[in-house]
Amino acid sequence: MLALLCGESATVLACSFDDCGNTDVGDGAVDVGYSGPGVGELVAGGPEGIANYAWRLRHLCALSDERQGGCSAMDFRECPQEPGRVVQYLVVQQRRLVRADGTVVPLANGTPVPVPAGLEPGDPVGDWIDVRQGCLDITPLNPPPSGAEVFAYFTRLPLPQLATRHQPPGDGLTGLPVIFYTDSPTTQTFTVDIRGFTVVIEATAEQFTWHTGDATGQITTTDPGAPYPDHTIEHSYRSGTYTASLTVTWGATFTVDGSAEADVPGTTTTDGPPVTFDVLQARTVLTNPYD
Repeated sequence: MLALLCGESATVLACSFDDCGNTDVGDGAVDVGYSGPGVGELVAGGPEGIANYAWRLRHLCALSDERQGGCSAMDFRECPQEPGRVVQYLVVQQRRLVRADGTVVPLANGTPVPVPAGLEPGDPVGDWIDVRQGCLDITPLNPPPSGAEVFAYFTRLPLPQLATRHQPPGDGLTGLPVIFYTDSPTTQTFTVDIRGFTVVIEATAEQFTWHTGDATGQITTTDPGAPYPDHTIEHSYRSGTYTASLTVTWGATFTVDGSAEADVPGTTTTDGPPVTFDVLQARTVLTNPYD
């Protein structure tokens, strides 16, 4: 619901129309409808799918820039704030739309408004008209970030690329498995601002895919491994030169302004730097124990 703040009291934005239309604030957009004088509610569409008006909210500076190519200090006005609410000084504007019968809403004195030839129902007629301005509670137009919105940010975060460690640290030997592990951090916390909301994303490495570099392909685990003697990931090689690497699948949880923790709906991956090593063929040599 949109509210016009008057002093310390808040009253519903009075509207003497019954209509639905598109409203936008900055880059956001939402359908707004009014069910009667003095009542406004967010809706998805209007009667017969055709609205009488298009509606929008504009900052004073944006309007000044449109009309005279710039704005002034007078275009920035403060509004009383309330915890958990979004209140801004905005201008409510309307623009007539062609109705289903091919006409538009007449002027206030009843004079018909001509509709230019070639316009279809839903097309705009005329310029935007200022209806009123003031401090508006636009909280419904700026809901907390959804899981899908957070996921879009999550996939762009600079998640760590986990390094591949192996033992022995130099050349390996046939018949002696190579041990793999990573000692890079497997959790990371990020704090991001999404439309004015403080979102804390806690990323966790959930799956480790070890690319062995030979014909066997890869090993998938849910742990990062460990060095000898606590190792859990190993692979045997024939003699040769191999390049191994690690792909990590990350999941995450998030909170919004200290809310309860929720899961980010999706995962993303990072590829760590490759490591190249030789595996040598060990040869037995008989020696004289008495030499």
